[in-house]
Amino acid sequence: MVDKNEIKGGAKEAGGKLKEAVGSALGNEKMEAEGKADQLEGKTQKNYGKVKDAVTDQTR
Repeated sequence: MVDKNEIKGGAKEAGGKLKEAVGSALGNEKMEAEGKADQLEGKTQKNYGKVKDAVTDQTR
């Protein structure tokens, strides 16, 4: 079963990629940097969800 953190993290990562692309297209360095930060946060949350899910599977 997929952990909710995997889903939320994936969504945040995808949103960050979009934000980075828009910032880059507009020449907005702040938005581009925020997009990169969102991607990192999303990737971390997604990986946390994967680990949590794996631990849950092992304890069953």
